[in-house]
This record gives sequence, structure tokens and C-alpha cells, in this order.
Amino acid sequence: WEERKLGEVSNIKTGSSDLQDATDNGEYPFFVRSEKIERSHRYLFDGEAILIPGEGRLGEIYHYINGKFDFHQRVYKISNFTDFKVSGMYILYYMQHNFKRHALKFTVKATVDSLRLPMLTDFDIKIPLEEEQTKIGSFFKQLDNTIALHQRKLEKL
Repeated sequence: WEERKLGEVSNIKTGSSDLQDATDNGEYPFFVRSEKIERSHRYLFDGEAILIPGEGRLGEIYHYINGKFDFHQRVYKISNFTDFKVSGMYILYYMQHNFKRHALKFTVKATVDSLRLPMLTDFDIKIPLEEEQTKIGSFFKQLDNTIALHQRKLEKL
């Protein structure tokens, strides 16, 4: 496996929307700094992306999307995986398992923990061959789906 920086294998940017841009009946998902996904009438990006908040519960909230969406000015969009021949799904699961420790080690303390761009771009990530990335991402997605199914069954009981 090759060790690379996240900024070397993806494009990382923040949004330009604010919470006041949310609307109840918007056509597109609008990612803000929480687990809740709002709606918006516009989209800032169209494609595969991982979105994480720049403040608050660092390393705990991740959104994955492949399509059109809007995102808040304090939300980081990690994208353009195919340009670098990496799997977005693999990056998502790698970050879910490894990023929180890194983020909390380098957090900027204010009233809440805060994430800055260099914390993302400098995050070390181990990258296997493309075929292996795809298999790993698919395996964890399938595992997440199974867990969600059993969680719904448990809630019904």
C-alpha cells in the first residue's frame, strides 16, 4: 500500500452557502454542520464527494453523495477521486476509522473544536491498488447496510 496525503489524492474545498439558504422544499440536498441534511434550490457541486463539518463533532459526522448538492461555508467537500484513481467509498471508510484521532490532535480550539484545511490536506492515508480499494469500500458499505437493516428490525421489536 502506498502512503499519501489526502490533499494529494483529492480536491478539498469549503462551500459558500449559509444556513439561511436552506429551504423546506429545495430540490437538492444541502449539507450543513450537523448530521441533519437540509434542502436547497441550488447546487454548488455535481459528483461524488465526502462532506464533513469544519466545526463541532470533528471526525464523527460524514456524508457521502454522488450527485448534485449544496454545502455550507464551514463544511469541507472532499472530491475528484477519479482524477487521482482512488475510490471515494474507500476514502470515506478510511477516514471514518482513522481521521478523528488526527483531527483532535490538531484541532484549533475556540468555543468549539475547529478543523482547518491543512488538517485535511496533510492527513496520511494508506492507499491500496484500485481493485482492492473498490472491494474494501463495497464490503464496508454492505456491512453498513446490514447493520442498518438489523437496527430497523430492532426498533420495530
